[in-house]
Amino acid sequence: MEGIGQASDSRSGEATVSSSQERCPKQVSPIRGGGSRNTSPMGRVGSRNTSPSRQKVIKTKPRGLDEETAATFGKAIHPDVQMEDNIWAMLPEDLLNEILARVPPFMIFRLRSVCRRWNSILQDSSFLKFHSQVPSHGPCLLTFWKNSQTPQCSVFSLPLKTWYRIPFNFLPLWAFWLVGSSGGLVCFSGLDGLTFRTLVCNPLTQSWRTLPSMHYNQQRQLIMVVDRVDRSFKVIATSDIYGDKSLPTEVYDSKLDRWAVHQIMPAVNLCSSKMAYCDSRLYLETLSPLGLMMYRLDTGYWEHIPAKFPRSLLDGYLVAGTQKRLFLVGRIGLYSTLQSMRIWELDHSKIMWVEMSRMPPKYFRALLRLSAERFECFGQDNLICFTSWNQGKGLLYDVDKKAWSWIAGCALQSYNSQVCFYEPRFDASIY
Repeated sequence: MEGIGQASDSRSGEATVSSSQERCPKQVSPIRGGGSRNTSPMGRVGSRNTSPSRQKVIKTKPRGLDEETAATFGKAIHPDVQMEDNIWAMLPEDLLNEILARVPPFMIFRLRSVCRRWNSILQDSSFLKFHSQVPSHGPCLLTFWKNSQTPQCSVFSLPLKTWYRIPFNFLPLWAFWLVGSSGGLVCFSGLDGLTFRTLVCNPLTQSWRTLPSMHYNQQRQLIMVVDRVDRSFKVIATSDIYGDKSLPTEVYDSKLDRWAVHQIMPAVNLCSSKMAYCDSRLYLETLSPLGLMMYRLDTGYWEHIPAKFPRSLLDGYLVAGTQKRLFLVGRIGLYSTLQSMRIWELDHSKIMWVEMSRMPPKYFRALLRLSAERFECFGQDNLICFTSWNQGKGLLYDVDKKAWSWIAGCALQSYNSQVCFYEPRFDASIY
């Protein structure tokens, strides 16, 4: 891979994102069409006019998050307008950067082959400024796994409905695992020999760095949150992964570049190691006392929320939504024929779980063929994704649209793959 940085505590390079169509024949290439493509800012003489005024839009069967729109172009009534080279060659640089900033991030890597100027666009501060101001490309799924000890990463773009392969050989050869993603950054933790380490990276720019060691440097439950307005991030370390309750909560602040020691979590019996973060609060499920433990990032203190779980709940996952919404996802029923997957939302005023949706039986049977099968669940921006260990696909639920859809692809077929939501951004800084 070209552009890998020198070995140091902080490394950077240039990712070469490619569509993984060659390994998944059913996947669609992000750019279609026969013949030559107009990828030059100069344009082409006699190029085809594909403006929206000449499109005939046909809506097909809903697939994925939105209805797929197929555009067909009729015969032009008037001759195509020629694009004057001398006009497009003098396009103001700010306008060009603003246009390119609105191109989906994965397409930028294809456009970099157009000219030398575009090849260096990722180092252009003006482009990054415009990129930071445009809306997000949309949610993606990032899958991470190791193939013969070599890190592998693929990203599924929900808006484009396409898998992309991202080289991940820029990371050190540690025994690490995926913690999560936020604001364009991805967090990993693992062992460098016998030393516990935490690192953050931007997969698009291939920049990464190792965080300083914690005061109590042991394997911990971690979660990362990014503040795009403040251009900073925090990593919260809760209890020991093996249940050591004596370790205090520690919080890393990227602006200070150090860990701060906070309150020790009160003695509780956690029923799951899964955590959810929303509205500056971190939530964990507890069995004794029954309910939730909530950590306030602004005060650094823990408190108990006596929200009783639904009856006959077999396994539950906390999922953070938007605007203070907190969801509980889990199976109900003691017998396989009576089991169902349900979604509840926490009513903060009444401190109780309110059922809001149920997974249709056909999706439940396809996701979990056996009652004893395990599944994983995670969410972002009112989207909830389900994966099971024996499936090569994921199931996506849109809370706002109340719509279910399958996500297929070779990246979900690895038994040891780890998955999380991911927001691709070039402007996400690791410092």
